[in-house]
Amino acid sequence: MAVTVLIKRKVAPGNESLLEELYREMRSTALSQKGYIGGETLNRVDVTGEVLIISKWQHIDDWSKWLVSKERRAYQERIDTLTNAETKFEIYIH
Repeated sequence: MAVTVLIKRKVAPGNESLLEELYREMRSTALSQKGYIGGETLNRVDVTGEVLIISKWQHIDDWSKWLVSKERRAYQERIDTLTNAETKFEIYIH
């Protein structure tokens, strides 16, 4: 079953462009991961600094392997320095 992961973050003021660059780098790395379909980044209109990333995967196991991978965890550590709150993940199956 295909999986869609909603990833929600709050960006610290002034870090928006740095975070966007990290998202591009991470998405580029994810392209080589088994089962990665694609993703997009949305900035919330009515709440400054809130970001929603939609990540699509062929199977939940593919997402789960990426979630705990060394590469993704390294990106997450860098992202955490630029955000105001813990990253939230919501996983949906198709």
